Amino acid sequence: MSIRTNFNHTIAASYLGYISQAIVVNFAPLLFLTFQSSFSIPLEQITLLVTLNFGLQLFVDFACAKLIHRIGYRAAAIAAHLFIACGLFGMAIFPDLLPSPYIGLLIAVMLYAIGGGIVEVVVSPIVEACPTERKEAAMSLLHSFYCWGCVAVILLSTVFFTLFGIHSWRILSILWALLPAANAVYFAFVPIRTLEESTGTDTPLKKILRAPVFWVFMLLMVCAGASEQAIGQWASAFAESGLRVSKTIGDLAGPCMFAVLMGTSRALYAKLSEKIDLTKAMFTSGALCIISYLIATLSPSPALSLVGCGLCGLSVGLFWPGTFSLAAKTLPGSTAMFALFALAGDLGCSVGPTVVGGVSGMFDGSLKTGLLAAIAFPVLLCIGLFLYRRHKTHLNNEK
Repeated sequence: MSIRTNFNHTIAASYLGYISQAIVVNFAPLLFLTFQSSFSIPLEQITLLVTLNFGLQLFVDFACAKLIHRIGYRAAAIAAHLFIACGLFGMAIFPDLLPSPYIGLLIAVMLYAIGGGIVEVVVSPIVEACPTERKEAAMSLLHSFYCWGCVAVILLSTVFFTLFGIHSWRILSILWALLPAANAVYFAFVPIRTLEESTGTDTPLKKILRAPVFWVFMLLMVCAGASEQAIGQWASAFAESGLRVSKTIGDLAGPCMFAVLMGTSRALYAKLSEKIDLTKAMFTSGALCIISYLIATLSPSPALSLVGCGLCGLSVGLFWPGTFSLAAKTLPGSTAMFALFALAGDLGCSVGPTVVGGVSGMFDGSLKTGLLAAIAFPVLLCIGLFLYRRHKTHLNNEK
């Protein structure tokens, strides 16, 4: 079977797409202190790079609700990866080419943020539209590759800097750019179907927006992103402050452990999906997430608090791909719907860490208090799942 007809290649390209997205999110933060010292950029401007990255991805999510349907999945996927590659390549050369290094970094971040936003919107419906029998498993495994990508970016970058020095970061940025560049070529040849072709329906977005259950899924996506990133973004600082270790060890004990366990939960569900009810699994994950937040924030032992962080990674793994799968089974296939779900998820990814930081600031920098406030997100997610079950039961009774 050739590459043009084998949908296994499509799924493989999609896996690489989520690894590219992991590079977009995780590589630049490893260099923030280097940017600050090398280019004399104040911390406030460094923070703007993060805001710009996630803010632009939110805007792209919204714009893609209509745009991708017009230009097609293949063109969108290729363009996304070229934007990411140009952004990473530009990060290495723009600061030295432009009069202001900071403007060069901003342009680079804008480029790869646009690509990352498109990847998040287009890759999930591409996999959902593939003619596979175990779609829930495929979706969960797809999202696990974002986790493995996060781990790879942190570990490989740390090894590279240890061997060649932090001053060689431009070379590493170019090396990371090769992956999305190669995947853009890969996407040019793999077979691609749209959701509309897969389901045989083309439901107008207005009709989907009028369905009450759609807004339940939007709530689930916001809570999924917030539950994941509220502790994920603060895991390194939490490990450093709680265990008083170096940044390198903090990165490995914090975000790396979080990502490994999140990826493990997604891979395990992919393997066991035929034996496990997805809604029950998500309820169980929601309860475990609440417990893990309580352990992380209320335990008197720093080591046990770190265990709570790890359990949180294990518990949130199913939220995002699980919501996508439930929505795909419940509502008619629509590319625009997946774009809005990505928008809601990214909104949660921004709101979660913001709540933690804001509440911590109100309580004299107490990170535990900030994380305890974020327990509202998994609680709301469980409420959303309860509303979904009521909707599902109502539909079954009408049959």
